[in-house]
Amino acid sequence: MSDLPERQTDIGPPHYEQFLPPVIKNNYGKWKYHEEIDAGHMVHVSETGDKVHTVRVASPRLISTDFIRDLCNIAEKYCDGHLRFTTRNNVEFMVDDESKVAPLVKGLKDSGFLVGGIGPGISNVVHTQGWVHCHSAATDASGLTKALMDEFHEYFTGAKTLPNRVRLAVACCVNMCGAVHCSDIALVGVHKTPPRIDHDNIKNFCEVPSTIGSCPTTAISPDPAKKSVKIKLEKCMYCGNCYSVCPSMPIADAKNDGVAVVVGGKVANLRKPPKFSKLAVPWLPNNAPRWPEVVQAVKTVLEAYEAGAKKHERVGEWVDRIGWEKFFEVTGFEFMIQHVDDFTFARETWRTAATFKW
Repeated sequence: MSDLPERQTDIGPPHYEQFLPPVIKNNYGKWKYHEEIDAGHMVHVSETGDKVHTVRVASPRLISTDFIRDLCNIAEKYCDGHLRFTTRNNVEFMVDDESKVAPLVKGLKDSGFLVGGIGPGISNVVHTQGWVHCHSAATDASGLTKALMDEFHEYFTGAKTLPNRVRLAVACCVNMCGAVHCSDIALVGVHKTPPRIDHDNIKNFCEVPSTIGSCPTTAISPDPAKKSVKIKLEKCMYCGNCYSVCPSMPIADAKNDGVAVVVGGKVANLRKPPKFSKLAVPWLPNNAPRWPEVVQAVKTVLEAYEAGAKKHERVGEWVDRIGWEKFFEVTGFEFMIQHVDDFTFARETWRTAATFKW
């Protein structure tokens, strides 16, 4: 790493170099390989012979200051104050000596942390904001994540294993600020009804050109007679993007909002290029707080994958090998009109060839 001048600014975070453990800073760019010791422990080995042992634990995406203080206390006690958050919201504690690993793991477990997330199983669930923060959410992402991890935590800790890693993700609407569209199994909140237009307040709260421009399918157009807008329903895909710029077009519907299940995506390019997820179940109800139908659908996919996939196959690779017809057979999911590829469902679905569509 090049020596960078000290930043004299209050804009942006301090440079990450300041927070690297010394062993990582001294071996930057020299790492030869890594090994997965167990579901919560891996080691990286440098060309110099130095090693970094990493212990991973789960964390919720939405965390409190008390939780952060607990993490920092563990890091101060066992890791010279060093920890990191992964892109899936796991927390990793790093030490430079294997003798420090066992006390660290014991300290984490004694403090109630769930150790795991490494190797052929389930890592932390990436999710969006849901009902906690998002004004256009069709489902509660953090609640669904809690329900999923309560059911599948043994795949996180290593008590149960899978043919390969399975990345779960939850998005509370099809705008997907959590980018779940390349996950092995993902849950997406879906609206089934179009936005409701409050014509009296459009002129007071909304800028009509911006509202029209927010629609990705050009379903919204001006309604001069009402000094408002109108929606061409056959073009609306119920994404709720218009509500983000116009609060007089609410879309949330307690009765009809629900959850779709998509499967088979991945970001990694090992063996096959990255893949988009495809639709498996178009809609399941929002039966909070445990979402039993949704959790059961994910369990059905996991168990079919666990029983039928070859070692190292990701979910999408397993489906490609057996074929989508067989996938619907082994899962028992009903094939429905929504599975036929169409822009109104806002994502790649079951088949895309014109010969199949028409």
